[in-house]
Amino acid sequence: MAGFFGLFNYEKEGPGISKNAPKKKTFIVFFETFFRNFWKFIVINVIYGIFSLPVITNGLAAAGITNVTRNIARDKHSFGTSDFLETIKKNWKQALPAGIINTLIYIILGFDIYFFYTASEGIMATVGLGISLCMLFIFTVMQYYIWTLIITFKFSLKQVYKNSFKFVFINMKMNLLCFFAILLVYAVNIALVFLLQSYFLPVITFELLLYILLFPSFRYLLVQYCTFPSIKKYIIDPYYAEHPNEDIEKRQNLGIEIEKKTEPKPDGEKGEEEPENVFED
Repeated sequence: MAGFFGLFNYEKEGPGISKNAPKKKTFIVFFETFFRNFWKFIVINVIYGIFSLPVITNGLAAAGITNVTRNIARDKHSFGTSDFLETIKKNWKQALPAGIINTLIYIILGFDIYFFYTASEGIMATVGLGISLCMLFIFTVMQYYIWTLIITFKFSLKQVYKNSFKFVFINMKMNLLCFFAILLVYAVNIALVFLLQSYFLPVITFELLLYILLFPSFRYLLVQYCTFPSIKKYIIDPYYAEHPNEDIEKRQNLGIEIEKKTEPKPDGEKGEEEPENVFED
């Protein structure tokens, strides 16, 4: 597993964080990060939309935007477009089939929900609809992890889906928060369309355009804030607990704290104090 962060460009420099800086609430940091990168996200969303138009390539778009938002969420510099395209180039062998698999599964689940919803009333139809909706929720939450695991680790596609399924239940609290926050944004946008439908067409067009230019990065950035701490806790930290001296620079590029070990001092001399934690799950 050593070197599984090898997809990064280690020559990029991040802005850095003072170890003495007071910690802010996560939701405040999230909105500060989003608006600080507002114009970069608009460009990325346009590219994301272009790659997503052919349904068969939506996995490539998801991988690209995940890399950009993950780096920004970890307070690391991202070149935006070049990082987006570089990620696709390095991960297309997994991202492309994953996107196709996900699309097929959503089609099947959509058909099942429609079938059981329109079926004659009965216990089997109710149970079938309930199971289908649960499966839809689980698979939707798996999407929060699939793309990060693909671009971050050297997992097989089978391992990616297996671990994503586990994280649905491991990180259920944050998954629910993320799920309903995204659902709320969808609902507000739909409500605005209905409210504006009585006005002239350019108003609705502007609202939809604003949604297209802002929502993808907003959604993927929110996913990073909700999921990466759990990925770090259950995958990254256990590995480095057993391999403390491996991939130090790569961990630093992800904004993961590296504890500095001090050499023992002769009697009467005090060693340097351990650095304070910068990142907090």
